[in-house]
Amino acid sequence: MNVLITGSNGQLGSEIKDISDNYKGLHLIYADLPELDICDVKLLTDFVSKNQIDAIINCAAYTAVDKAEEDVLIADKVNSEGVLNLVRAMENVNGKIIHISTDYVFNGEHFMPYQESDTESPIGVYGMTKRAGEIAVLNSTLDGIVIRTSWLYSAYGNNFVKTMMRLGNDKDKLNVIFDQVGTPTFAGDLATACLEILSNNSRIDEKGSVYHFSNEGVASWYDFAVAIMKIATIDCQVSPIETKDYPTLAKRPHFSVLNKTKIKNDFGLEIPYWRDSLEKCIKKLS
Repeated sequence: MNVLITGSNGQLGSEIKDISDNYKGLHLIYADLPELDICDVKLLTDFVSKNQIDAIINCAAYTAVDKAEEDVLIADKVNSEGVLNLVRAMENVNGKIIHISTDYVFNGEHFMPYQESDTESPIGVYGMTKRAGEIAVLNSTLDGIVIRTSWLYSAYGNNFVKTMMRLGNDKDKLNVIFDQVGTPTFAGDLATACLEILSNNSRIDEKGSVYHFSNEGVASWYDFAVAIMKIATIDCQVSPIETKDYPTLAKRPHFSVLNKTKIKNDFGLEIPYWRDSLEKCIKKLS
């Protein structure tokens, strides 16, 4: 199976590269800007045809949550129109797609872990454009799935773990929000899930399926930061603050915990606890 990894230089795409040798049955083809722009439908269609692509894992996205509030057109072009282009290109070859989405499609006002059947209600441009991308996949004729994840980090790119480690080494004290709750997700674990699903490709046979994936457990950003300092043995005092004390351009959901029962049952996945995966990532960084 020829599998195109879009946005391959990002966190998830880079983690997929690191474990690709474990999946000999998949021929992974990596592409990112400037070689491949998912917003260029002709370029994309030609690329899919030339490389005889059977499936796509779409890791390409506009993920600058605050900047999206000002760059609405660009965020929409990548997260919505770009996904529609991927769908059209794969419909031409009757292919498969795994599209990566986000907990930001929910408003965060829940009090129980979000299930796939819960009503979407994004509260910002990023969440709205990602939801539009989901709809492009769900309304298509493709054998495809949407996987929503949360609080993604890895050994690559810019993310909370690397930022906290850098700041922790530079400062004696840090203030971190404690009233936003979710689950940190190691991109390496999501990469494994995507490749496991594709390796058993006959299972992607329900058009318009949505799944949730994050690591197991629950934490606040404060808990996450404290764990990072402890595991990385960084001597920096972390203090909890409220969201109102750290204003941002885009509103964040206060509760982003995802229920993973469906993806575990349907694909037989075992999902690690978030702190165990954090230790693995920090070891990889060092």
